[in-house]
Amino acid sequence: MIPLGQTLLEKKVSRRRRFCLSAIKQENARQYLVDQQPATPYIHAKAAQIVAKPPTPIPIVTLPAPNPTVAPPASAKHKYPPTWPVPVIQNVVATVNFNALLNLDLLASQARNVEYSRKKFHAAIMRIRSPKSTALLFKSGRVVVTGAKSEADARLAARKHARAVQKCGHHGLTFSDFCVQNFVASVSAGFVVHLEGLRARHHLYTSYEPEIFPGLVFRLVQPRLVCLIFANGKIVLTGGKSEEAVYEAFAKIFPICLDHAKW
Repeated sequence: MIPLGQTLLEKKVSRRRRFCLSAIKQENARQYLVDQQPATPYIHAKAAQIVAKPPTPIPIVTLPAPNPTVAPPASAKHKYPPTWPVPVIQNVVATVNFNALLNLDLLASQARNVEYSRKKFHAAIMRIRSPKSTALLFKSGRVVVTGAKSEADARLAARKHARAVQKCGHHGLTFSDFCVQNFVASVSAGFVVHLEGLRARHHLYTSYEPEIFPGLVFRLVQPRLVCLIFANGKIVLTGGKSEEAVYEAFAKIFPICLDHAKW
């Protein structure tokens, strides 16, 4: 005799099995109908249009050819061999005219960072931080700006000094006659220079008095510039009117130092 609970369990399992089999059969039948259904003419035409459509060409942008007649300016700095050191601009001295009489006592009392002592020096000294520079302000309106690292910095510093003076009551001044008077550059040759031999070979252009000054003074004719050469290889170029003149002078003086190097 089969228990009642076992019979009910078998009925429940068989019912679930039949339900799963019917669901599988229905899914298979639906998939079969989908596979057997022929494609419509619209789908065929759309597919043929996509295949036959050529790809969109990528536009090619042509850059204008460089003009061979216009050459970039050649700098003596870029003509150095890769093993040569490059001079670094350390100071630029420029002059400018404010075209007005300056009250130096008023500037010393109202402006910042201004020193003026009539007994010591007959010009007021004004300093600014950016760009770092110092200006000598004379009563006649002439100004000397020093301490800048480039011509652009010197011009900007001169305009800032003019603005500071203008705020102190000198409203009639104008900015004119800006001119760079001196470029000072320095460089290390990287070797010891025999100064006595250099002076003996180029005695027409050099002066060397070690008891008075430890450096040899070499005066170039073209460009007109003075080079201070020290025994440890340090070279100071001063008197140049432009950066190009400084680089051109170094291109001439460095081979002479190489000929008298102590390795």
